[in-house]
Amino acid sequence: MFPALVRKTWRDDRRAVIGWAVGVAVFTVIYTSFYSQFQGAAELKQDALPQGMLDFLGIADMISPAGYLQATIFSLIGPLLVLMCAVTLTARTIARPEEDGGMELLLANPLSRTAFAGQRLAATGSAVTVVAAIPTLLLLIIVPRVGMDIALSNVAAAGVGLVALAWCFTGIAFVAGAATGRRGTVLAVTGVLAVTTYMANAIGAMSDGWHWMRWLSPFHYFIGTDPLHTGWHPAHLLTLAAVGAVTTVVGVFVFDRRDVGV
Repeated sequence: MFPALVRKTWRDDRRAVIGWAVGVAVFTVIYTSFYSQFQGAAELKQDALPQGMLDFLGIADMISPAGYLQATIFSLIGPLLVLMCAVTLTARTIARPEEDGGMELLLANPLSRTAFAGQRLAATGSAVTVVAAIPTLLLLIIVPRVGMDIALSNVAAAGVGLVALAWCFTGIAFVAGAATGRRGTVLAVTGVLAVTTYMANAIGAMSDGWHWMRWLSPFHYFIGTDPLHTGWHPAHLLTLAAVGAVTTVVGVFVFDRRDVGV
């Protein structure tokens, strides 16, 4: 049986989680189920976009099955949806009840602050994991059915990378909320970091002189190794998970020691 606070968090967030899950699922199904119909449009887009723009977006091509999946699911919109879900749900763990004046009621439970923060984040983290895993689960079913010639192990590698990326930014959002108790700060910090690190990965991929910037970006560890073509890169996945774990521990430590608005 799960702890009561975990179950309560799931109940409180169920509508948001269902909404994000349905949205991510619909997005994935539309783009992959109609692969053959979209191929013509993908070819036109590849011909219309300059090579520099394709390099900036991290798209090797838009015609091959792996290139198509990277361009549509794993390059920009897919990660954006998953990260928006992760950040908005994580902002509810501490920042939302503290801003709304409900923290006193939650902290009245016979739990230490550490246990409180851990259980709230456990509930949110599991929900984020489910939403982030939806593209992978659907792709493993759809890819063979639509005749996309790509190894399912490579699809799984990219999908696990997306989950690890979500964990990374969930930890960052959590530590921002735990330290400030402000949803605006959570959204601002994670939004700025996401945009900045995405740009760093893109610029590093385009310019040899700035190649070192890629190693500072979570997006490089997620998709920079081109897992749809090259498969699994455990060290990169573990790096993303480690960032999420470290920021989580820091967030719990900070929350346990600061004055909380009730």
